[in-house]
Amino acid sequence: MRKVTYTESELIVQLKSNNRDAFEYLYERYSPALYGIILKVVKDEEKASDSMQDAFLKIWKNISRYDAEKGTLFTWILNVARNTAIDKLRMEVKTEKVVSLSSVSEIEVTAEATYIPPINLMDLRAIVSRMLPERRILIEMVYFEGYTHEEVSETLQVPLGTVKSRIRKSLQELRYVFGTSSMMSIAG
Repeated sequence: MRKVTYTESELIVQLKSNNRDAFEYLYERYSPALYGIILKVVKDEEKASDSMQDAFLKIWKNISRYDAEKGTLFTWILNVARNTAIDKLRMEVKTEKVVSLSSVSEIEVTAEATYIPPINLMDLRAIVSRMLPERRILIEMVYFEGYTHEEVSETLQVPLGTVKSRIRKSLQELRYVFGTSSMMSIAG
């Protein structure tokens, strides 16, 4: 039995007509690349698998929104997958911030209750992991993975000015945590 292949335009037509074989072809062809991108964003294999499933479900449901004039099919599905992964991170952060009223009534919250351990006890990656996802991803890419601002802008398809301003805000947030301006030396 010969395996079916599609040109991009044939694939788009078949996907828009809800052809299951075309969708399976899309999954087989692009899932390894998308999984790699998703895994870089969520940093956890189980979360990456969940995000991957959610992303392909969104692709299936929203293929009619794809516009070939705005970019290739791969670029569109890459953006769907990346945005799905980022949304998953945002939901986790939002869930972590939800505090039940019963737990608030059991403790007294005061400004003095805040404890910031000495810098030598802090793990920079742990601190960065608690930042907003749109800031954390940028700091990780630039300072932990070695991307340039331009590469981050291209990879995430975010304007360069937005990348730079979010990194600046992220560094200000880190300076506040450390209570020092020494983070500027890290920014190099």
